Amino acid sequence: QVQLVESGGGLVQAGDSLRLSCAASGRTFGLANMAWFRQAPGKVREFVAQIIWSGGMISYADSVKGRFTISRDSAKNTVYLQMNSLKPEDTAVYYCKAVGGLTVYWGQGTQVTVSS
Repeated sequence: QVQLVESGGGLVQAGDSLRLSCAASGRTFGLANMAWFRQAPGKVREFVAQIIWSGGMISYADSVKGRFTISRDSAKNTVYLQMNSLKPEDTAVYYCKAVGGLTVYWGQGTQVTVSS
């Protein structure tokens, strides 16, 4: 089993920055990739960014390209999401996702609210 704990959410104004963290614990040796998703009220959960654990290949949703940066600290089994130039439409609960073998793990989510 893998446990994921997100942190770093909060209430900010448009144009501000936040950095989210997702710390993985447990059986982390088999993790293949980690990603961030978000879900706004009344909307489906959507992909934000992903990083492949081995090799570091990265991908982003078009809506966040150029503003968000995903990174990892392998020694700490932690993934970060640096979010710059935040917009009100970025308001959502942000979830960390990890994939290990055939198993998908989700964190509990952290709220990000961007006021205009």
